[in-house]
Amino acid sequence: GTAGVFVSPNKAFRIPANDDAPMIMVGPGTGVAPFRAFLEERQMRGAKGKNWLFFGDQSAKTEFYYKETIEEWMDSGDLYKFTTAWSRDQEEKIYVQHRLKEHGAEIWEWFENGAYFYICGDKTYMAKDVHRALIAIAEDHGGMSNEDATHFIEKTMMREQKRYLRDVY
Repeated sequence: GTAGVFVSPNKAFRIPANDDAPMIMVGPGTGVAPFRAFLEERQMRGAKGKNWLFFGDQSAKTEFYYKETIEEWMDSGDLYKFTTAWSRDQEEKIYVQHRLKEHGAEIWEWFENGAYFYICGDKTYMAKDVHRALIAIAEDHGGMSNEDATHFIEKTMMREQKRYLRDVY
């Protein structure tokens, strides 16, 4: 059925057809909403692919949406990895793109293992910063030139393989 399936205006924004494909989801703030449906759907399908969620907002105290659900998924193993970025919980502002770069080696490994990369949320700043972080990861961990890294992220992953999907607004 269609229970719990988040319908995005972006038709391509859906879980991988391949249940074994790893999935990296970046959904700061309310951008996390569709990923709740993604994970429910993978759970329903008994998908074996690993799921990694990056979530961020101003403060863990006030903006930790779906905390209980996320903790349940971590316990059940439906969520393999959960990485947070709280911009105001320490002196320096930390955003999702910083966390992506910190975990760059592992993200690159996931890409090499066929991972799909999803981003949902603010297109003005966040999506651009995350996009730049992905290119940097391809340079630093894929040993690519800036030109090759840009081509890999924008042409290979986005257009040809359709493994980098965005729902930004």
